[in-house]
Amino acid sequence: MQVVPIDPQVVERRRLFTAALMPALCVVALWIAFAFDRVYHLDLARFGILPRTLRGLVGIVVSPFVHADLDHLLNNSIPIFVLGWMLVYFYPKVAARVVWVSWLVGGLWVWATARENYHIGASGVVYGLAAFLFISGVIRRQRGLMTVSLIIVFLYGSMWWGMLPLMERISYESHFFGALSGVVLAYVHRKVPPAHVAPPIEFPDEEDEALETAEGSAREGDEVDEAELAWRQRIAQEAAHTESPDPFGPAYRSSFTSSGQVGWRYQQPEPPAEGADEHGGH
Repeated sequence: MQVVPIDPQVVERRRLFTAALMPALCVVALWIAFAFDRVYHLDLARFGILPRTLRGLVGIVVSPFVHADLDHLLNNSIPIFVLGWMLVYFYPKVAARVVWVSWLVGGLWVWATARENYHIGASGVVYGLAAFLFISGVIRRQRGLMTVSLIIVFLYGSMWWGMLPLMERISYESHFFGALSGVVLAYVHRKVPPAHVAPPIEFPDEEDEALETAEGSAREGDEVDEAELAWRQRIAQEAAHTESPDPFGPAYRSSFTSSGQVGWRYQQPEPPAEGADEHGGH
């Protein structure tokens, strides 16, 4: 049986599609609920969150599917798809938990503390996703995830004004408690590893310093322990059987950093130190 290698580009496209699937289905569900509400005049707004009432508890589950008008629905649909795709793609292990907590716990806080009006829409979930993605990228300090944080600020930076009581018709309580849920979840799950993010680049400064120290001690004829002696013998053997671009003879290559630049250097094997036989050298 012949083994066919897997194309990394095909795998990446499959991941992108899979991550976008669930957010897209959620948006479709919002539009279906809105269409039924308008066509059959269901008046779904009466199922919104009505704080501190028994029937208002139903709104904790139902309210994200209820929207006042087409503009309200559009303003929530696009962020849910974009932020949901980022959440599933970068944090698949906690994506479902972030959505459910932003939805249910945020709605419960609204029911317990908000003004006595019907609170409808998926804005609380949107704020929860945005806050989680932004704070997670800042806490983890990885370039790929911090780029996601910057994208959130660029695309949805103005949405944070929605947490202030500036307009009477806007449920700033839903926005605030949704964002608070996202912040808390980002901190709680700060140690959960993300997916599809390359590890940070680390330059082996310490190894270079140890290498230079070992060379300096050999030049001065200092004692060489058994581990260092074996290492130097291995390097010399590899260099003797390796073609080198150095026109002056065999060399070995090592990474280095200097003045913020990364490059390569070629070093000649050191000749035996004088009196090395007396100290256990070559």
